Amino acid sequence: MDLATLIGILGAIGLLIMAMLLAGDISMFIDTQSLIIVFGGSIFVVLSNYNLGQFFGIGKICGKAFLFKLETPEELIEKSVEMADAARKGGFLALEEAEITNAFMQKGVDMLVDGHDADVVRATLQKDISLTSERHERGVGMMMALADVAPAMGMIGTLIGLVAMLSNMDDPKAIGPAMAVALLTTLYGAFLANVIAIPIANKLKLRREEEKMNRQLILDAVLGIQDGQNPRVIEGLLRNYIAEGKRAVDTNEE
Repeated sequence: MDLATLIGILGAIGLLIMAMLLAGDISMFIDTQSLIIVFGGSIFVVLSNYNLGQFFGIGKICGKAFLFKLETPEELIEKSVEMADAARKGGFLALEEAEITNAFMQKGVDMLVDGHDADVVRATLQKDISLTSERHERGVGMMMALADVAPAMGMIGTLIGLVAMLSNMDDPKAIGPAMAVALLTTLYGAFLANVIAIPIANKLKLRREEEKMNRQLILDAVLGIQDGQNPRVIEGLLRNYIAEGKRAVDTNEE
């Protein structure tokens, strides 16, 4: 569970609700017509940019902003050095007995055990990295599309409300509801874009970069093991993936 995402979004929503309560009756900030225009309209506009499979897969992708387990570079380095030691002592077949929880690392190790050339291993794993990054980018793109569309739908709703208000100037009872639609659609559009869509899109970008770096680390580790490099050399190479400040701390602890 990513508490930062959850706390950030819920905290922002909580403060907005508090502000509404302090302003008076919270029911005056709820308008069904405005909700339909902004939320319904935005969703359908985003849908028009993608196919059904991509659109309905957005839930799983966005879930990574909240629920996402990723090994740290330190854990991957430790496992890589362990496998390098095993390979030097017992050959690649010894890696069959290694307990590997990372699916991408397992894929690379299986290719070593099967005896594939380094070029084949590199090309296969690099292609996997690229395709995974593209899938993450699609999720980011959908959330940013939602962030772009929502304020525009809010503006459209505002114009609808203003037209309705101006068309019924002779009926005082119709002015209030029409003005509510005009103002609340703008509010809903800003809320959907800035409190929901943009934070999730930015977190998905972070997830994409974290996973890409981890997979690149694994690729370098697998190629180093295949090349028969000394485990200490492999460890030194992979430590470049750790932030310099933290790398220095780890070295001092050792």
